[in-house]
Amino acid sequence: MSWSGHFWTLGPFLRHTVRPPRVPESRHWQTTVRADTVGEVSLTGRLSCLGEQAADSVVVVIHGLGGSANSYYALMAAQAAARAGIDSLRLNLRGADREGNDFYHAGQTADLEAALSSPALRHYREVLLLSYSMGGNMMLRYLAGDTDPRVRAAATLCAPIDLAASARALDQPQRLLYRLHVLRSLKEIYREVTTKRRLPVTAAEASRIVTIEEWDERIVAPHHGFSSAADYWAQTSACQVLSQISIPTLFVASEHDPMVLIETIRPWLNHDGTIRQVVTTEGGHVGFPRPVDLGIGEPGAVEDQLIRWLLTPE
Repeated sequence: MSWSGHFWTLGPFLRHTVRPPRVPESRHWQTTVRADTVGEVSLTGRLSCLGEQAADSVVVVIHGLGGSANSYYALMAAQAAARAGIDSLRLNLRGADREGNDFYHAGQTADLEAALSSPALRHYREVLLLSYSMGGNMMLRYLAGDTDPRVRAAATLCAPIDLAASARALDQPQRLLYRLHVLRSLKEIYREVTTKRRLPVTAAEASRIVTIEEWDERIVAPHHGFSSAADYWAQTSACQVLSQISIPTLFVASEHDPMVLIETIRPWLNHDGTIRQVVTTEGGHVGFPRPVDLGIGEPGAVEDQLIRWLLTPE
């Protein structure tokens, strides 16, 4: 892994933190999903509709671990959708808006199912899915199951499809900066949930967790019904179900991604089926130079290339 991977991971994040990208006008979107452990859970997001007339297509954007509908890459995806003339929903997985009464995990396909069946999305005849990082693992798990028949194509960028390998790689000392950034966001989400319901681990205890493995072992696994972190990873890793996906899907990874290491993905990249795989030598974790050529059409911003592919998958 070269230093360019760190540059293209941190550079776009810092640039867009200082100057967030402008996005098309959007309105608050909300629905609910039923959870076995806590009952009714609220989901929110931002829905961008380009005109007064009802559109035929919508792209649903799914954020990564610790991210939200306002993550810079989700905003850039909404921009690209608008340039392509289609509507977009930037989805907050449960708790990601920092206002929820529950928190998500990497295989929480029920959130996507609830979003697609929500009243605001029922009129769309065509649904496209665009996911980032951990959201990609969840999306791929969804595609391997009973999929909404309106879903035409899907794309994911830098998805950690082997959760055990990815978690242990992120827990290595040289990735401390990235790990602490992710954990800080997860702790914010968890802290808000503890204000609404009693959980076995207090917010103060959770704040002292310093590894992804401990977080998954003590927080995620027991709350969502897994026996351990290892059980959670085994049951929700998308690498085990890729052969079950029949919808045209684009899987993009970066050779120099410093967060989702290519060696955690490469063993699964020889899958034969409907998944088109692109591994680029440019970029880092969900951040890429502009223009970049993914080999799927005319070069340009990554999000523009992904949206164009989703509209005409090959």
